[in-house]
Amino acid sequence: MNHSIFMYILVSFLTSYCIRVLPLTLIRKPITNRFSKSFLYYVPYVTLAVMTFPAMVQATDSQIAGIASLCVGIVLVYFDQGLPVVACACCMTVFLLEFFFV
Repeated sequence: MNHSIFMYILVSFLTSYCIRVLPLTLIRKPITNRFSKSFLYYVPYVTLAVMTFPAMVQATDSQIAGIASLCVGIVLVYFDQGLPVVACACCMTVFLLEFFFV
């Protein structure tokens, strides 16, 4: 086996480890800056959105079904529906559109 693959794995491990450990070791006092706190508050939501939205549109056979599913999900979330309801409705939207139109 090629030795360079082990080097790639080692570099990936060190990069991932440093990203997780350095903030814990360098930032010991509570964050008081309002801008930093508000920025860090929204990071998980933005990360989830960046990973989820393209997958919803590209994971289906038809991009139209993915976009329709995304719209249905947004409308249901706007009306305060829970995750199981939104997930089931999005899945059913894709299933029905692909069943009847693809």
